[in-house]
Amino acid sequence: MPHLNSIFRAALRMVGDSARAEDVTQEVYLKAWQSFHRFQQGTNCHAWLFKILFHCVNHDRRKWLRFPLLQDSEVVAEANLAYVEPIPERLTDDDVLLALDRLPADFRAIVLIVDVEEFSYKEASQILSIPVGTVMSRLSRGRKLLRDQLGEVARSYGIKKAEG
Repeated sequence: MPHLNSIFRAALRMVGDSARAEDVTQEVYLKAWQSFHRFQQGTNCHAWLFKILFHCVNHDRRKWLRFPLLQDSEVVAEANLAYVEPIPERLTDDDVLLALDRLPADFRAIVLIVDVEEFSYKEASQILSIPVGTVMSRLSRGRKLLRDQLGEVARSYGIKKAEG
């Protein structure tokens, strides 16, 4: 199946849970198969699958918001226990991914599509069904939020701004 890894990776970043990301990825390919007769030969299949992905994720979010899960008190207690992490000497991939996960969904989607998956502004606009100007604006704001978050993480590690 073409583009499976990038679709799953983006779904995982968007929903934050591996099992749900697998479900969403399966749903993307099921919807693509069901509507393949609408796919136009010669167009960007990768972008078409990403458009389906964003529709599926939005549908998935609405479904999960309607039926919130109840958590066991032990799970809640474990999640809230204080843990002091050791201070690393430089930023890690996990720091970057955590900062990306903290971005608001609209900004995270644009950063994922343009900076991670390397779609053009026009393709991102078509995938998300928003104007190109909105893509550029959200990307700029998303990158700034990401820079600010990573700057705070770096400062907390004692990493100073590079000179020059």
